[in-house]
Amino acid sequence: MTVLAAGIAMGCDDVGSGLPVVLLHGFPHHRALWASQLNGLAAPVRTIAPDLRGFGESESSGPTSMDRYADDIAALCDQLGLDKIVLGGLSMGGYIAFAFWRRHRARVRALVLCDTRAGADSEAGRATRDELIALAERDGSAAVADRMLPGMLGRTTREKHPDLVESMREMMVRAPVAGVTAALAALRDRPDSTPTLSTIDVPTLIICGDEDVLTPVAESRAMHHAISGSHLELLAGAGHVSNVERPAAFNHVLSEFLTQLTSE
Repeated sequence: MTVLAAGIAMGCDDVGSGLPVVLLHGFPHHRALWASQLNGLAAPVRTIAPDLRGFGESESSGPTSMDRYADDIAALCDQLGLDKIVLGGLSMGGYIAFAFWRRHRARVRALVLCDTRAGADSEAGRATRDELIALAERDGSAAVADRMLPGMLGRTTREKHPDLVESMREMMVRAPVAGVTAALAALRDRPDSTPTLSTIDVPTLIICGDEDVLTPVAESRAMHHAISGSHLELLAGAGHVSNVERPAAFNHVLSEFLTQLTSE
């Protein structure tokens, strides 16, 4: 479905009833990244997966930032009648979750941080974002997808599941160039969220594929140590999109976390 929020039309899937769980995709994905979670969670939850501004069925409107993405999600929650939510984000979705916590923390029941990191880009990382912006403007989203794809999935997936590699490429290729370039600039310019970690005082689940090379396990361990009471789960044989590569294992871990929340 499409929802008008924050002045734009936003594509969104909304499945089930119960505790609201909002899942934010990474870059350069769209909401279908969460297809295995929408109907696969063994917990009494309402699962919402939006397309971020500039991706999927959501409109794009000029430059953006992690704060703007976060405010978009707050506006979507208003439109859907959601007060407190469990907010989950993978990779860039995790960066947005940190921004949402800083700007709308009263609305957060719990956090799920998947294959993400707290730190800002290094100078080398910022230069790479600029290279990808130029590549997208010159050669389109397919060129960006081909550059990023080797790091997007784990070694096990690349060797044993070529179908997943191809489906991930297809998703990335479909990303609109305007959304890709705006997101890359937002990723490049995002603040360091490391100081935010010590302020998080809600139940927090951290999930990471043990073959993730884009946001390695060490990044998840650092977040786990900095967020008091957080729980860390490593998924064997998964890379950067662990929810796609090991969906059954991911859903089991997330369902246990959500079931505990609903029983409190």
